Amino acid sequence: MEARFYRAADGARLAYRDEGDGLPVLALSGLTRTGRDFDYLAPHLTGIRLIRPDYRGRGESDWTGAASYSVAQEGADALALLDHLGVAKAAILGTSRGGLIGMYLAAVAKDRMTGLCLNDVGPVLEKAGLDKIFDYIGRNPVGKSPEDIAAKMPKVMAGFANVAPGRWLSEARLHYHQTPGGMKITYDPALREAFIEAMSGPVIDAWPIFDATRDLPLALLRGANSDLLSRETAAEMRRRRPDMIFAEIPDRAHIPFLDEPESLAALREWFALMR
Repeated sequence: MEARFYRAADGARLAYRDEGDGLPVLALSGLTRTGRDFDYLAPHLTGIRLIRPDYRGRGESDWTGAASYSVAQEGADALALLDHLGVAKAAILGTSRGGLIGMYLAAVAKDRMTGLCLNDVGPVLEKAGLDKIFDYIGRNPVGKSPEDIAAKMPKVMAGFANVAPGRWLSEARLHYHQTPGGMKITYDPALREAFIEAMSGPVIDAWPIFDATRDLPLALLRGANSDLLSRETAAEMRRRRPDMIFAEIPDRAHIPFLDEPESLAALREWFALMR
């Protein structure tokens, strides 16, 4: 599906995809990803209007500089997209960074939300997972073709097993693009500066923004081998929200693809709460 575009409050031209009919679901991707993060999920959805933005600095959206690549700015852009589409309220399906944005919006704009699903993210982010992001963010991969990247992924993506045939090649094609000089990232390299700046600041207690999800239908998917969301954090999230739908996805680390049977079952249960 071809991208469409809207203007953020500062004039940035931002891309999105809008498909299907029914419950509006705003699908927010991972830190370095795009709305294409949800390509594997989309064919399984019925009765869902799937709205998938590319954050500023990612995919087909304008690059606007490191200072603008923040959860608060991306949350404001998400609300601007809903305004552009005339959508009063939407459920938010947030993968990693997208889940942080979803929790932030629950704290500042809950009236625009009908529910929140967190894909392998919570209010505590483990150092091992953050260190892994630090190692690759803003850097082009070594490889001249998607096939080169895909061949390395089974070893690089520790914690993943029983991955569908061809999935790593699909991942390489989704998240990198081929150039005469080799494979390149699909986002502004300045995102590395924004990440380092955020990580070098004081540690923020994010439990209050998780607690802001009270009264919202809530779901959590956790990769069983995740190095970003610990079992202990997931257990505390469940203690605070015993009504939260929860699924641990076997053979997955950070992040589940969302088309696993366990992911789909949890998502369908979550959707049913909002229909």
